[in-house]
Amino acid sequence: MAATTHTVTNQVPPLVGYDVYTADRALSEAVERHIEPGVLPGAQEELGALGRAAGSAQAQEWGAQANEHPPVLRTHDRYGNRIDEVEFHPSWHRLLGHAVAAGLTDAWGRPAGHVRRAAGFLVWTQAEAGHGCPLSMTHAAVPALRTDPVLAAEWEPKLTSYVYEEGLRPAPEKAGVLFGMGMTEKQGGTDVRSNTTRAEPLSGEGEYLLTGHKWFCSAPMSDGFLVLAQAPGGLTCFLVPRVLPDGTRNVFAIQRLKDKLGNKSNASGEVEFDGTWARRVGEEGRGVRTIIEMVAATRLDCVVGSAALMRQAVAQAIHHATYRSAFGGLLTDKPLMRNVLADLALESEAATVLAMRLASAYDTDTEEERAFLRIAVPAAKYWVTKRCTPVVGEALECLGGNGYVEESGMPRLLREAPLNSIWEGSGNVQALDVLRALQREPQALDAFLREVGKARGADHRLDAAIKDLLTELADLEGIEARARRLVERMALVLQGSLLVRWAPPEVSDAFCASRLGRDWGTAFGTLPHSLDLASVVARARPVAG
Repeated sequence: MAATTHTVTNQVPPLVGYDVYTADRALSEAVERHIEPGVLPGAQEELGALGRAAGSAQAQEWGAQANEHPPVLRTHDRYGNRIDEVEFHPSWHRLLGHAVAAGLTDAWGRPAGHVRRAAGFLVWTQAEAGHGCPLSMTHAAVPALRTDPVLAAEWEPKLTSYVYEEGLRPAPEKAGVLFGMGMTEKQGGTDVRSNTTRAEPLSGEGEYLLTGHKWFCSAPMSDGFLVLAQAPGGLTCFLVPRVLPDGTRNVFAIQRLKDKLGNKSNASGEVEFDGTWARRVGEEGRGVRTIIEMVAATRLDCVVGSAALMRQAVAQAIHHATYRSAFGGLLTDKPLMRNVLADLALESEAATVLAMRLASAYDTDTEEERAFLRIAVPAAKYWVTKRCTPVVGEALECLGGNGYVEESGMPRLLREAPLNSIWEGSGNVQALDVLRALQREPQALDAFLREVGKARGADHRLDAAIKDLLTELADLEGIEARARRLVERMALVLQGSLLVRWAPPEVSDAFCASRLGRDWGTAFGTLPHSLDLASVVARARPVAG
């Protein structure tokens, strides 16, 4: 018999059994906006199915189990043979299998493929974020491999497959494969041109042997990897398969797995090459140019992944406040809590709208959109990923002590939040990349300004922010030291432009007043009290089934 002191009251029901996709109005509206009518019904059907799966108790259990039982490295078998395999909990394989079956590695060859995949990635990441790494790498490898038609014909059908097969076997024997990536080395990090891994040509066309190491190798259990190494002609991109064409294991020594802050379900490793067989991708000496399209695609996934984490954190916070009572009423009805929730909801919607706009540019694939992406992707990657950690931290605080315990799921979100700001180039790298585009590719700035200019005249605060931005862009003195400030303003102006064009007036009004009009404090929950904050919160509320 339960003690009378343990009567449970005023506890919030779990946010479970709901459609993650349709409950996210900012996302579902973006899908409707960016997908043509003939393709839209099918996309909505598949995203709804994925959304219901992501919001299910089963998927939430898989996510918890995959993180409670992180991957384990097995370097040798019982007889002392080197095997270099990574063992995962079955829930990891279930999550990954569901994602592959939902098309989250297939964006390049179907109508509206990038918008559909980005929306699906945003939805499914809310179930568990760690397994998004191999999904992202596999998806992003396609444009790099397309620089070599022979390699693309061999690998692309398996990279974009809807079948997940775990375990290492020759790629021709598998219905689908996963790819990882290895660029950074311990002595250089982001400065990949300082890489010391050597590539020695063999007699076979495009064949080399690699000797060296990778300090961070993403998803080391994968079937193949794109890596950088120094060939006779300079830094070059290579494809390293785990299993050779004759069925034997390639030399791929996993020295250890990284013990990371978060992202616990996913394996990141240190690997050594010692006579490792590889095939050249692209020309010698053009490794960065060859792999840059892969990097750009993974950077977009960092934006989408951060938007997903923010959305799930905000959904949990609003759900909690909707059911939790304190001081004589529901938390969501308290003006100060409503201000906090609305502020968080603005950040989440702005991130989602921007991520989906970038995905749509990939689908359109015109010269104008490619120029826009050149500057918008690093700017978005810089800003959206930077905003993720404070958003998740504030959302956790909305749950109070209940949010600080592991069972709530919020600590896992908070540990995951800094990842996307670091991976694929940290904040300074993104800011400097924007400067590089501004200085070398004037058409990129022109495309960016045309995009934000589509909303000119609709909001006086946006107009003023655009004018201020143009003034900053005209002043090149001390530009590198000002790069973060400049890129932040570019991202905010772009988000404001998109929200003014597409979001409800209460959302765009609140965003422009705070982020562009500077009627805002230095913490969340400092929006002008005169705004329609109740409507902003109601729009962002997830409704469980």
